[in-house]
Amino acid sequence: MQVVILAGGLGTRLQSVTGPLPKPLVPVSGRPFLEFIIAHLAAQDFRRVILLVGHRAEAIRDHFGDGSRFGIGIQYAQEPSLLGTGGAILNAWDLLEEEFLLLYGDSLLPIDYRAVERSFRGGLCSGLLVVCDNLISETGVRNNVAVDQDGFVTCYEKTSADPSLRYVDAGVLCLARDAFREVAPGAVVSMENDLFPKWIAQRQLRSYLSPQRFFDIGTPGRLQEFVALRQ
Repeated sequence: MQVVILAGGLGTRLQSVTGPLPKPLVPVSGRPFLEFIIAHLAAQDFRRVILLVGHRAEAIRDHFGDGSRFGIGIQYAQEPSLLGTGGAILNAWDLLEEEFLLLYGDSLLPIDYRAVERSFRGGLCSGLLVVCDNLISETGVRNNVAVDQDGFVTCYEKTSADPSLRYVDAGVLCLARDAFREVAPGAVVSMENDLFPKWIAQRQLRSYLSPQRFFDIGTPGRLQEFVALRQ
């Protein structure tokens, strides 16, 4: 399965730590954070990767190149301006395969992605969202996902304290390219705010519960937590 990685954000919450570096290149134990994601993919024999880049794209290209020295092949799709998560994916339309694994360039979930792929392909839906249970392993991120007894996502809300939001988005999805066909080319679209509600209403977004927590570097505190784990 092809892998698509969102790596174009500005990383404004980390600028006091990273300065001009794009967030995926933030160093951890002497290696850019994105290298940990790439290494995990290569170890599971994923070989086709698209990096969706924007802010300081040239620095990411200069470091990763065509991916050959990391044991994978990398292509790039660069946003002409900030398009949102959904818009960035649509911007790479001509490079996308019919199904793909989507990751975030500032988040690492070290699980078996092939198991996620198998679950998606057996579910006949537009998307599969990997979730974590903070009661099993605390992520430091507020719960934002509700799931029904059949495993379908019934609500996705980042700002609510609704107790039905039992799970947290783990930053890993499997998606069908066709799910993005209704997005207008060049539109600014948030996958979470604009597309998830439609897929949820159509019962096209299922969940996959991970026993392993994810690690993200979205804030200085979370970055330091991950740095401490790698020392």
